[in-house]
Amino acid sequence: MSLQARALVSSRWLSEAVKVPGRVRVLDTSWFLPKLRRSAKSEFQKRHISGALFFDMEQCCDRTSPLDLMLPSDRLFSDYVGSLGIERNTHVVVYDASGFGAFSAPRVWWMFRAFGHCGVSMLDGGFSNWELEGRQVSDRCDRPAPTEFRASLKRSWVKTYEDVLDNLDTKAFQVVDARPARRFRGLDPEPRDNTEPGHIPGSINVPFHSFLSPSGHFLPREQLQALFVRAGVDLERPVCVLCGSAVTACTVALAAHECGHPGVSVYDGGWSEWYTRAVPEHVISEGRGKHL
Repeated sequence: MSLQARALVSSRWLSEAVKVPGRVRVLDTSWFLPKLRRSAKSEFQKRHISGALFFDMEQCCDRTSPLDLMLPSDRLFSDYVGSLGIERNTHVVVYDASGFGAFSAPRVWWMFRAFGHCGVSMLDGGFSNWELEGRQVSDRCDRPAPTEFRASLKRSWVKTYEDVLDNLDTKAFQVVDARPARRFRGLDPEPRDNTEPGHIPGSINVPFHSFLSPSGHFLPREQLQALFVRAGVDLERPVCVLCGSAVTACTVALAAHECGHPGVSVYDGGWSEWYTRAVPEHVISEGRGKHL
């Protein structure tokens, strides 16, 4: 049986765990929107949690797709993760260096689980809090020996454009959009060119950052549950999450997991794909919307 791990670990817990050789494999999973002009890999090479490796989301994805950061094949994920020295029983801990405390790390947390590896946790508060607490950082990176890792994607955890389109009629699952409210409403621009803001008919907006405290830590479970209730999300029913490119959507998936809903699915194409493919009446917007 593969390892089971709690979703969130504290910096205190991780600082002790990394002292034990082989206990955890720490991954810096930082990724930034291109318009920010930040190189996650360059920043990692200068400063990271001691012993961490860099997980490159732009390499571990379907690079043949015109859409950003789409899930890789089972084989690609297996090979990439194996190259990081990760095996079936490795406890993986992910973090990112965003100012939010969590931005891209929940996506990699969800990816590991979607590919059948439940031994994965996320550092609550991220690298920014790790540094604020004066914990050990390094610029050294020792590459481990490759191992064999076997991934098998849980297909039901991934929704396609066709799935979400059909759901407009069937309403088989709730659709939760993690983008900021004004982008959801169609009032603020999208960060990607050739895409106008707006939302899928019937979707519910719960911005990803609303699950995080000002310090960048996840809110307590009771507050997470209250957020879902206020938004009208029923965690007793199936939930599918999305954002621009299915990165911050996974913050919602992690929050739902903390509330006892472990199998949240992700619309991998996200708003980027929906806007491109949808007919104008399926782009709900208080702004420009979509015009042919």
